[in-house]
Amino acid sequence: MPDLSSLIKAYDVRGVVPDQWDEGISRAIGAAFAEFVVGDSGATAVVTAHDMRESSIPLSRAFAEGVISRGVDVVEAGLGSTDLLYFAAGSLDMPGAMFTASHNPAQYNGIKMCRAGAAPVGQDSGLVTIREWAEQDRYDRAPARVGEVTQRDVLAEYAAHLHGLVDLSGIRPLTVVVDAGNGMGGHTVPVVLSGLPLEIVPLYFELDGSFPNHEANPLDPANLVDLQAAVRKHGADIGLAFDGDADRVFVVDENGDPVSPSAITALVAVRELAKGRGTTIIHNLITSHAVPEIVREHGGNPVRTRVGHSFIKAEMARTDAVFGGEHSAHYYFRDFWRADTGMLAAMHVLAALGEQARPLSELTAAYSRYAASGEINSTVADAPARMAEVRDAFAEEDGAVVDDMDGLTVDLSDGAWFNLRASNTEPLLRLNVEAPDEARMTELRDQVLRMVRA
Repeated sequence: MPDLSSLIKAYDVRGVVPDQWDEGISRAIGAAFAEFVVGDSGATAVVTAHDMRESSIPLSRAFAEGVISRGVDVVEAGLGSTDLLYFAAGSLDMPGAMFTASHNPAQYNGIKMCRAGAAPVGQDSGLVTIREWAEQDRYDRAPARVGEVTQRDVLAEYAAHLHGLVDLSGIRPLTVVVDAGNGMGGHTVPVVLSGLPLEIVPLYFELDGSFPNHEANPLDPANLVDLQAAVRKHGADIGLAFDGDADRVFVVDENGDPVSPSAITALVAVRELAKGRGTTIIHNLITSHAVPEIVREHGGNPVRTRVGHSFIKAEMARTDAVFGGEHSAHYYFRDFWRADTGMLAAMHVLAALGEQARPLSELTAAYSRYAASGEINSTVADAPARMAEVRDAFAEEDGAVVDDMDGLTVDLSDGAWFNLRASNTEPLLRLNVEAPDEARMTELRDQVLRMVRA
């Protein structure tokens, strides 16, 4: 087998098909994953699901062949979102594998793997071992049997579980524009949100892994334009945009203006705290400073983590947190096996909106306290050198606090702050800036960018 280090990354498998991987490699990864979960937990079966990409079915079937070759059964949940796979891994208590490249372009595909109960498998929790075993593709253990493959449709069970967590039946009628981006939201939204006091205006619900309308990446403002226009055209109360595998959701208000994922994190955190079943809320270090402030104001205990789902999930397990949120619109729920689910987050926002009379812009204003830059990427030849220059420039400022938890975070005495992080996979530095007002944010943003891009 070839070196798979460029394919098997920090959190998942991700690469171009067939240039970086194909069915043969998928089969080898399946065998390695099966061997890993047998040794890790004595697992006897693995559940799989896949998105709508043309390569997803052949890759997932080859993976299944690898799994059963190691004497482990496969339960195929078929077409689904990533959070549907997490539901299956949690409710069936099986390790799982989701075939998707999320928001990446059509030529990509990938695998998101988890242990039973949707516990993460990442670089520090098994992915390195799986990569090494897949590369060697040989094992000392001789399985007693070849595993079996069965099918199980869990979409209705997934929807019922979500409805058990957020009751939308009593909300006021809402008009909701949903942009599925030709991704898996087009498969799950009609089932999960049917029979409720919601008029759904669908955009791009047709499953199409070539993404003919726009990339299924709502983090890019260009991909929200159609949703924003439709919200205004239909006089809708809210707009929702899902990414390709529908594990993330982005929200726009009745004016078509984007609502910051930090504001959504704070809003959902307040709702989870109100249940009285826990006080710990996880947020990564790039979310707005408003998030920990609001959590404390509502009796909660905010805990800050690095960026990335494996760090969030590990910290949620360690602290028994009830909820976690990231700046990238990943939202994690203890009641959902600590996994991220865009659909459950969307249901919380719909419930918060529908349980009172104000428009969404007024409802979320209380959770948006500062001016933020959003994430700005810069291509650099020597990321460590650039970060060192920025650190040196700010470390001597009066009242500056420098933090190395994840990249470089600098808090300044006037309430402004920034984080500068290197990409795990590309020659990029990622900058996020926040300040008390737009003018100060712009000033600090431009100051840091000048150094980064010099």
